[in-house]
Amino acid sequence: MSPLAVFFFFFFNLSLASNTIYNVQNYGAKSNGKTDSSKAFLSAWGSACASTSASTIYVPRGIYLIRKAYFNGQTCKRNAITIRIDGTLLAPSDYNVIGNDGNWITFENVNRVSIYGGIFDGQGASLWTCKNSKNTCPEGTTALAFYNSNNIVMNGVIVQNSQMFHILVDGCNNAKLQGVKVLASGNSPNTDGIHVQSSSGVSIMNSNIGTGDDCISIGPGNSNLWIEGIACGPGHGISIGSLGWASKEQGVQNVTVKTVTFTGTQNGVRVKTWARPSSGFVRHVLFQHIVMSNVQNPIIIDQNYCPNHESCPHQGSGVKISDVTYQDIHGTSATEVAVKLNCSKTNPCSGITLDNVNLSYKNGRAEASCVNAAGRASGFKELTSCL
Repeated sequence: MSPLAVFFFFFFNLSLASNTIYNVQNYGAKSNGKTDSSKAFLSAWGSACASTSASTIYVPRGIYLIRKAYFNGQTCKRNAITIRIDGTLLAPSDYNVIGNDGNWITFENVNRVSIYGGIFDGQGASLWTCKNSKNTCPEGTTALAFYNSNNIVMNGVIVQNSQMFHILVDGCNNAKLQGVKVLASGNSPNTDGIHVQSSSGVSIMNSNIGTGDDCISIGPGNSNLWIEGIACGPGHGISIGSLGWASKEQGVQNVTVKTVTFTGTQNGVRVKTWARPSSGFVRHVLFQHIVMSNVQNPIIIDQNYCPNHESCPHQGSGVKISDVTYQDIHGTSATEVAVKLNCSKTNPCSGITLDNVNLSYKNGRAEASCVNAAGRASGFKELTSCL
């Protein structure tokens, strides 16, 4: 054996030896889908958190009922914890059990936590039915939430049928979501696929998302977001907003959304702000290489968002939108007006660029509508420009 081969042999075995594996079944988890395994998962986390070596929590094949789980990394002795899931984590079928708890599975104050594989099933269909029937129902929980955490990885994870949001990233830095699938019915209310707020350095790549609300929603306080290789539908598209509810609110900047396909969605790429005073802003945004297939509102800026005309009648949005580029966007619109730039009357949009945007409606030319928007347009074929 060559000296180099000897080195790699010992390095590989040393890596294995220094990585302790904690199997949740050894802590009492049952894979029958009926026995609550919450305590077993939390005990496995406690052992991994207390370890001074790199740790892996392993979830074997099977279905594990989890009533609720909160994983706090504030006291962990070593940061790096890997969670490998070959099974399915199942929320309670009765939505009243956790319907008002906020979150089903929560990670907070963790660093270098990586989740590989597995299915997180929120079993939210009965709550959707309750809400759609206009009955009195719990608000619902988010399936998988990360708060105030750094260097997060999610790879090959499936999150489905959440009562509300499927994945939440809030107050985090450097989170990488790749190969994620989010699955829910198109009529499931408030089931955003991935919601990001108050975070920086988040990337969402090569993922398939279909829900009853936004595939990806971007809230206040985000910067340096990279979204690429997304298949979205059904759902409401990819949205920046809603922003501007608070009078003092952090802005959104440096966002790239590229190589996305929208199929049968309510919106394609959207920026939405409340029609009320706010210190918020949206700037330095690029939407690039996007395909629309029968999308109702392929490109939309709506700065007059005021549901039921409550809390914001006859006001203008204070959110300043600037330097937003739409480049190489083509496909079909389900409505005649494919581009709707409805900007604030008190704080008009500036620096809007429409470059090679070609959208058709019923095999003919689609239209564009611009209000209080300034910028430039070039490279149009089917679409009639409004800038």
